Amino acid sequence: MKRGEKIVFGLIALVVVATITRNIITLETQSKPDPGIPFYSTANAELAQAGALLYRNQQCRQCHSLWSVRNMMEAVPAPALDGMGSLRTERWLYDYLSSANPQSILQSRMKVEYRMPSYAALPEADRRTLARYLSSLKVQDWYLEDTRKAEYEKRTGLNYQP
Repeated sequence: MKRGEKIVFGLIALVVVATITRNIITLETQSKPDPGIPFYSTANAELAQAGALLYRNQQCRQCHSLWSVRNMMEAVPAPALDGMGSLRTERWLYDYLSSANPQSILQSRMKVEYRMPSYAALPEADRRTLARYLSSLKVQDWYLEDTRKAEYEKRTGLNYQP
C-alpha cells in the first residue's frame, strides 16, 4: 500500500470511529430524559419583586448566588440561595434574619468578616418579606439531596453524610 493510500484509509477509519462514538453517546443521552431545571419559586409577582429588591438593596449577592448567578468578583463560600425554601421554613428564616448573632443559630466555618451579618436592625416588615421570599425559593424533589449536600459542605467544609 502506498503512503497516500495509508493516509486516506487512516482518515476514513478515524471518521468511522468518530461517527460510531458520537452515535453511542447520543443513544446514552437520549435514554436518560432531561429532568429540567431543578429550581423554581412559589412567590407571586408582588413578593418576587419585593424580595428581589431587598436581596439587591441588602447586597446579598456579594456572598450568595441566586438562580446560579453570583458576584464573580467575590470568592465567599456562602451557600447558594436556590432551594433555600426547600431546606428551611419561613419561620426559621425569619428567626435567623432577626437574630443578633446568626451564628448562634447556624454555625459557620467562614472567617468573621465573611460570616452572615445580623439583619435584626432591618425593619420587621422587610425581614418578614425577605423570609417569605427566601422560603419561596424551592428545588424539585429529585434535586433536594444535592442541595442539602452543597449547603452543608459550603457551610462546614466537611463531606456531607446523609
